[in-house]
Amino acid sequence: MVIEGVDLLENLQTPAVMIARGQVRFANSAAKDLLGAHIVGQDVRIAIRDPKAVAAILSESGGTARISGLSTGGSVWEVDCKVLSGGNRIVSLYDLSERVSVAKSHADFVANASHELRTPLANVIGYVETLMNPKAGGNEELRERFLGTIRHEAQRMQALISDLMSLSRIEAVKHEVPLDSVDMAQLAQEVAGEFRSSATIELVVNAEHAVIAGDKGQLLQVLRNLIDNALKYGKADGTVHLSVEVARTGWVLVMVRDEGEGIAPEHLPRVTERFYRADNSRSRAAGGTGLGLSIVKHIVERHRGRFDIDSRPGAGTTASLMLPLREN
Repeated sequence: MVIEGVDLLENLQTPAVMIARGQVRFANSAAKDLLGAHIVGQDVRIAIRDPKAVAAILSESGGTARISGLSTGGSVWEVDCKVLSGGNRIVSLYDLSERVSVAKSHADFVANASHELRTPLANVIGYVETLMNPKAGGNEELRERFLGTIRHEAQRMQALISDLMSLSRIEAVKHEVPLDSVDMAQLAQEVAGEFRSSATIELVVNAEHAVIAGDKGQLLQVLRNLIDNALKYGKADGTVHLSVEVARTGWVLVMVRDEGEGIAPEHLPRVTERFYRADNSRSRAAGGTGLGLSIVKHIVERHRGRFDIDSRPGAGTTASLMLPLREN
């Protein structure tokens, strides 16, 4: 039996099936890959085991339904059923997983940012209200202590807003390939010099020509963030080790290593997530916003590079950047 329209359906990249009298009469290659070739000939209620989807497919005028777990546990699909003039039905399946994931990420980001700002702001308001009390305001020692806390919380909010704006700017240009010539060895020397007045930085350069196509401002931010992290979470009065070398494979390798307590294995896969902190109280006490490594990751990805973190409890942490050498 020849079914009209099957050639058109077969050429679609979107999974699509034709339903007649409640049975799957045809499925294109994409649908067979998704649901299995065995669905042809099956009752639609068996082929697609979701009550909402089946209800939309079998309704008099067709319809749409959003279902989960059609391909993998976290997948989200839209089932769209159109009724043809002869009574047959075309069911198309659209993968919404990425769109839903992005929307959730944005919602989580806004919620986390709001939470991070709400806490210091509430502290500032609380201390200001206390200082406005005539009894507390007359105590000079208490006043100085409270003003110091207000200043600290204000600086914390300022740092967070700065990082939020920085992340926004990076994401705005993430699809633009940077084209400036940047010597990573010179950049490392420049950043190491910025920190040497207040920290011990050991710089080792094994590269005569470590030039990449990059955005100098963003790469400066990467090195500053990594060294700042190493100082915050490394051993007190310890040394931060910074190295630059050119690998034979055509990549520049930049490493920043501290002598701190290290990071537990269960935290490593998530340390580049926005607002994720392996040690919440310690990070906040050190002045961390929870965005530094996320910023580094986004910048390195824009430069078509790779960012890795290697750490073991008690053995310190090493952050590594692999950036492609500029082609002559």
